[in-house]
Amino acid sequence: MSRMGDVLAGFHAAWEFESDSVLIRYERGIRAPKLFQALGERRVPLEAIAGVTLTRGKRGTVVLRMEPRPGADPLMEAAAGQLKESGDPYRLVLPADREVLAEYYADELRTLLTESGPVDRFLVKPPEGPLSFKAYDGKATFDGRTVNFRWFWTGASSAKWKAGDQSFPVGELNGVEWRSPEVFEGHLRLLRRDGETSGTQADQDPAAVVFGLGYGPVHESLPFAAAVLAAVRTSSPVAAVPAPRRDPADIAERIRHLGELHQAGLVTDEEFSVKKAELLAEL
Repeated sequence: MSRMGDVLAGFHAAWEFESDSVLIRYERGIRAPKLFQALGERRVPLEAIAGVTLTRGKRGTVVLRMEPRPGADPLMEAAAGQLKESGDPYRLVLPADREVLAEYYADELRTLLTESGPVDRFLVKPPEGPLSFKAYDGKATFDGRTVNFRWFWTGASSAKWKAGDQSFPVGELNGVEWRSPEVFEGHLRLLRRDGETSGTQADQDPAAVVFGLGYGPVHESLPFAAAVLAAVRTSSPVAAVPAPRRDPADIAERIRHLGELHQAGLVTDEEFSVKKAELLAEL
């Protein structure tokens, strides 16, 4: 770039140009997209950028956009093309009267880009943990090593209640499937190395949480998915470890709910006896 530290400010974001990267600072104001507020800022190395475009936008604006290389950014890999334009973290919207300035910076960036193909490792840092969000049927948490799903009795299916709360070390995972909460059947599914539950509907899969109105919003569930995906890509398979003992009050509550499912005919006598014994064994 012509000068290190040059800043190009647009609506809801500003790009600061450095010799080897572009630092994107997102606005935290109430009108900014919630995903931008959650991201705060991101540093994009020049080696992670495949190209730069400048196009006319809506209502007297122009749009400067960096195109990330395939595989370079865990956030965009997890999103898998599902983000709306307004929530695209690589778009900078500016007033039309700044088009000449935007074209100047676009040309400057293009002269520095030397790669355009896919990469085999993430070049943009993932969102930092610990992370958590509430889905419709449970709460998901991630501490950088293990993903935990704790089911809500008001939303979880009987299949998930029978399976119990779940813990997944990243070494046991093969990837993440994120389906935007803004479309039908949105969910976050953990893809396991052993392939277990593959093909099961998300509301019946203990390795998935289901989104809904107000549950698992993009600005919470997508950074979560990106962080898990990045951890999975850098991890090695690990041996399973015994689950920690649970709170006796929690076990009692689960046995009570299991009994309700049994009385409602959603759990057979045999399933009730087996699951109750499993729960008692965890005390």
